[in-house]
Amino acid sequence: MEEIRSAMEEHMNQMADLIQGFSAELRSGFAPAYDNFLGFFHAINWKEPWLIGLLGFHVLFLLIAILSRRHVNFQMSLFLLALSGVYLAERINRFLGNNWESFATQNYFDPLGLFFSVLWSGPLLIIAMLILVNSLFSLCHLMVRWKRAELRHRARLSEKKTD
Repeated sequence: MEEIRSAMEEHMNQMADLIQGFSAELRSGFAPAYDNFLGFFHAINWKEPWLIGLLGFHVLFLLIAILSRRHVNFQMSLFLLALSGVYLAERINRFLGNNWESFATQNYFDPLGLFFSVLWSGPLLIIAMLILVNSLFSLCHLMVRWKRAELRHRARLSEKKTD
């Protein structure tokens, strides 16, 4: 029983330390995160052709997702394609990290994949979430149509019974 009590106290102390650290970060504001973001943004040469192509790919993918929003099956294909791209991000990052000299001026592909996650997986996940939200709206619309048809059918059946 004493072991459980000491484990609980240790766990509570760790949680208190985490909360204190989190509150200290909140008090300091978002200035460190903003500075890190600016450093990340300025470290990238945005005029490299492959980066322009990557951004163009994401814009095109987003436009296709928006324009095909009424085609549920095609949307699901795009959704799976986006999630497949995220799933393969680690392998793609490793491949590009080994061959960066052939298309880039500097090695952006760190072993942890931060750069590639931000510029490849991040936009794909955002597009996948947009497709998911659109699918949920389509599902809600379909449920409303189904219920209206069911109510019309019941009304017709009740009219036939009263005749």
